[in-house]
Amino acid sequence: MSAYAGLARRSLLGLCLVLIAASGSVFAQTATQKFEPQVGQAGKDVVWVPTPQELVDKMLDMAKVTPQDFLMDLGSGDGRTVITAAKRGARAMGIEYNPDMVALSQRNAESAGVGGKAAFMKADLFETDFSKATVITMFLLPSINLKLRPKILDLRPGTRVVANTFDMEDWTADETATIPNCTSWCNALLWIVPAKVQGTWKLAQGTLTLSQNFQVVSGSLIAGSLSTPLSNGRLRGDQIAFTAGDAQYMGRVNGNTIEGIIMGGSGGAWRATR
Repeated sequence: MSAYAGLARRSLLGLCLVLIAASGSVFAQTATQKFEPQVGQAGKDVVWVPTPQELVDKMLDMAKVTPQDFLMDLGSGDGRTVITAAKRGARAMGIEYNPDMVALSQRNAESAGVGGKAAFMKADLFETDFSKATVITMFLLPSINLKLRPKILDLRPGTRVVANTFDMEDWTADETATIPNCTSWCNALLWIVPAKVQGTWKLAQGTLTLSQNFQVVSGSLIAGSLSTPLSNGRLRGDQIAFTAGDAQYMGRVNGNTIEGIIMGGSGGAWRATR
């Protein structure tokens, strides 16, 4: 081998080593860079826009979140709602489709000192089981809310559902609130999943026929030949109340049984079965 050929080979080898070192340095820098979410970044069903912290607090206040609750946040983004609920002592889980957002949320929860109560799962909202949740929070488009509505209505009566801004069409909210001095994403809406009471019920006073439109109840109480229309019929979770004539009925629904008290009229207790 000539001296020139040996020199060229050594130079080529040196260049390769430099390139390998440089590539390793770039890879190391890339690997250590943390994901930074961007407002408006695309997701599976919606773009990401964070809920203002003040509204997060209001939503959790409206749901009356306590350490006995299990909260699930649908489309949990950077994890702020889950983390805030965990700081209140609740167990909380975020459902998020973007794995980078899931990892970011997990880091945020650890930094906030609530890693033991806050969990995050990479999952599709429409394939997730919500049945163990006592509180659902969400910031989704109205069309997504509507698609999820049948699943939400099948949850345990009394489950609290709170949304940022967007409604569920003709299922009107039980409560609404607005953050003062706010310019965007200022409204919170609360629904209480109602028990399912539509049908015919037998009770000592006669026959109770109930029709139901979400949390609004109508119908009639038939005693012999007398049919008394119901008014002010309302459900709040498993609690039912309505007026028949001069008597107000209040009770608790447990599957196919309702038990409660009558205020006015003949008074006393009442029990109905379906």
